[in-house]
Amino acid sequence: MSALDWAIALLPLLLIAAVIWASARYMKSVADFLSGGRLAGPYLLAVARGELEAGAVVFVALFEVISRSGFTLSWWSWITVAGAIIVAISGFVVYRYRETRAMTLAQFFELRYSKKFRLFTGVLGFLAGLLNFSIIPAVGARFLVYFLGLPPDLHLGSWTLPTYIPLMAFFLGMTLLLTLSGGLITVMVTNCLEGIISAVLYLVIIGALLVMFQWSEISDVLGNSPPGQSLLNPFDSLGIKDFNLWYVLMTLFVSVYGTMAWQNSGSYNAAAISPHASVMGGILGRWREFGKLAVITLLAVCAITFLKHPDFAAQAAPAHAAVAQIGDPNVRGQMEVPIAVSHLLPLGIKGVFCAVLLMGIFGGDATHLHSWGSLFVQDVLVPLRKKPFGPAQHIRALRTSIFGVALFAFLFGSLFRQTEYIIMWWAVTTAIYVGGAGACIIGGLYWKKGTTAGAWVALLTGSGLSVGGILIRQVCGDAFPLNGVQISFFATLAAIALYVLVSLLTCRENFNMDRMLHRGKYAAIRQTVDEPSLTPELKKRRVSWGRLIGLDENFSVADKWIAGSLFGWSMFWLGVFVVGSIWNLIAPWPASVWSAYWHVSGIGIPVFISFVTALWFGWGGLRDIRLLFKKLAVQKINHLDDGTVIGRQNLDERGAFEASPMAADNGNVPIDVR
Repeated sequence: MSALDWAIALLPLLLIAAVIWASARYMKSVADFLSGGRLAGPYLLAVARGELEAGAVVFVALFEVISRSGFTLSWWSWITVAGAIIVAISGFVVYRYRETRAMTLAQFFELRYSKKFRLFTGVLGFLAGLLNFSIIPAVGARFLVYFLGLPPDLHLGSWTLPTYIPLMAFFLGMTLLLTLSGGLITVMVTNCLEGIISAVLYLVIIGALLVMFQWSEISDVLGNSPPGQSLLNPFDSLGIKDFNLWYVLMTLFVSVYGTMAWQNSGSYNAAAISPHASVMGGILGRWREFGKLAVITLLAVCAITFLKHPDFAAQAAPAHAAVAQIGDPNVRGQMEVPIAVSHLLPLGIKGVFCAVLLMGIFGGDATHLHSWGSLFVQDVLVPLRKKPFGPAQHIRALRTSIFGVALFAFLFGSLFRQTEYIIMWWAVTTAIYVGGAGACIIGGLYWKKGTTAGAWVALLTGSGLSVGGILIRQVCGDAFPLNGVQISFFATLAAIALYVLVSLLTCRENFNMDRMLHRGKYAAIRQTVDEPSLTPELKKRRVSWGRLIGLDENFSVADKWIAGSLFGWSMFWLGVFVVGSIWNLIAPWPASVWSAYWHVSGIGIPVFISFVTALWFGWGGLRDIRLLFKKLAVQKINHLDDGTVIGRQNLDERGAFEASPMAADNGNVPIDVR
């Protein structure tokens, strides 16, 4: 790293300091700390949430996948895109969840099921989240050690300490400062600004790589694979272990089933200014991800080419030597591409990429710390207390919990030895919670016959099977026939079946869905507790010509163009996938055709989308940040809006409810005032 590289790389630290100074004073209530006052616009949500997927650990995880599967997984992934887009545009789960006004998923579980179920899911989700998150700071710090060329170990007298440990402590310390200052307001604004800057820096990195590497060189390396393990031809890649067609199909099913179940960015689910803004944030996020994937893919294939093509043999020799010095085979596999990237990037560009990594580390870790720390307080401590927190006491508890999450992550990352691919570890630890919770969420939001008994059985079954799979996998290693995604898939199937069966056997009375969702005669309650101007879609949703994909009267003309173009784009590539698959079954394409196809669809088009989205989301994100601060300055503070539930009703809604004509109709469950 040159002086220029260091100067560029340290810019994120100045950005964090500036945002903390400018935004922390707007945090005035528990609702502000937890959900940004529920005033975030769709571009702010899309860009800020997207920065969660831009950290060093995400680069490492995707580098692992691309180095083992090349472009072939992208072909099979088009199967999943159409389904994912329909889910995003229709607002599946997201819209109804925002209608409940719950700040956390477990708060919704108390509204729908019971306080005991909320408490159990809070504990389970918190523990699963800790395990899932706690490898992230360590992997990110280790990436930076090898990327910056730092010595792997520090020698302090007779003590030897891995270098990534103090580096991890520094990153967590900076992230804590960011998160504790203003809660989600500071986290969200920082992530959005980092995402806007990163999008511009991606273009700089892409430009440098396109100058340095010829497509013919990349194609030669990717095309030189053993039969059955091609990195270009998906129909000659079925011998690739783990990352293949079955991985894609199972991931599609589990991702739709677990829509919004995983709470690593749970605060964003409640932060939208309206349910429709939440839906649009998800739609816009899809466009942004298409652009961001270009730089990750290009970096990975260029790194593979750098390591394996004879034209780069001399420059790559130090990279090979650095990889060979890593004793742990799992770490060596993870760090091969990052080390190659550190050696191939030229002066200045290395600092640009380092700045992207640092912004991703701070953005991703801050979101995780805020989400898991808040979840513990909101879904474990709040339900257990007989006397509600005062506002200052509540925020103090949230900050203490967030600090505890950071401390655990530091200790876990320092001591735990990872034996799985990062993607697989995430899949199986996520399934500890999502494996059962997905059935409870979908059934709770869409099925009036879903019962508390069905929810308990589904959650315990899905979680139990997933935990059992983790333990067996840790003991038996590769001798166990199922990987993390397969464990998650089968646990999910069992949870769904039992939720339906037990609910049908135990349902005695249909649940009052309108009251929970503030629909029909209960819509007036939401108008009372929220400003009417912030809740424009209280009327019943009537779908029009876009019913298939979920377009309704809440979509403006611009929204329809955005959503419709996304759907059309996805359908086009699904058509390419279908036609190409049939064509290859009849007359297989030669390697030259696959090479040309990936040159256009895998590099050229994503690079173009990166340029468009950098301008588009830069404008939209800055606009939404300005509107957020404008609304925060004049918002009405309601200290009862703190996530407390009494009698299956949010605490801040009870006064409005009791003063309304619906007071006599309080749902199916008598009010329990503790």
